[in-house]
Amino acid sequence: MKGLALLLATGKFSKLLLTAGTMLLSILAYSLVYGWYYALGLVALIFIHEMGHYIAARQRGIEVGAPTFIPFVGAWIELKDKPQNAETDAFIGLGGPLLGTLAAIGCYFIGRHTAQPIWLALSYAGFFLNLFNLIPLPPFDGGRITSVISSRIWLLGIPILIGAFFYRPNPLLIFMAILAAPQIIQSFQKNPASLEQPSDSAISLEHKVEYTFYYLSLVVFLAIMTGNVYEMLEKSPF
Repeated sequence: MKGLALLLATGKFSKLLLTAGTMLLSILAYSLVYGWYYALGLVALIFIHEMGHYIAARQRGIEVGAPTFIPFVGAWIELKDKPQNAETDAFIGLGGPLLGTLAAIGCYFIGRHTAQPIWLALSYAGFFLNLFNLIPLPPFDGGRITSVISSRIWLLGIPILIGAFFYRPNPLLIFMAILAAPQIIQSFQKNPASLEQPSDSAISLEHKVEYTFYYLSLVVFLAIMTGNVYEMLEKSPF
């Protein structure tokens, strides 16, 4: 009882209720389309992705809130403190896709070991969602990571986002484009000749090389695994 009273007093209980409530709402919404088992697995994968951001933020001493879910959109965590520099922001941005990829790999090996298609389906969802999140454009994780390398890489994200929309039209992509627009416009206004940010020159070459390696490795691996698992699911008799 004392523990419960303490949670209520600090406001943590209401935040836990918000996370649990939005998770349950997402599971219910996904279950109506994909069934209960897949819905549970998908929300778990999204949760693990967000916890990757959470753990990375806490490692850098940044206060962060618990994940909040929105059905068919995803989830996010609230950073209570603004990252002090682009490298810290990139570190936090990398945490989600990294832990999310590990979760997808786990589903993949379970699927191969048990021969149950639902695990392969979940691994495909995990690989694809984390790859999608690496589009080099804010507010995607890829935009945060590539900002350490060079903000000009965001220019590559624009045709990728447009291509993704024409390949699979989705209102979420329009929403993401709206969120990205202010930062892109602001970048052009700061330096019309390029998207290079003043903070870019303050980032060490070591960090640029390090995050380039992490980013490209994740993109290549996720692209290969997404394609491989998709082919496996197509050949599945179920």
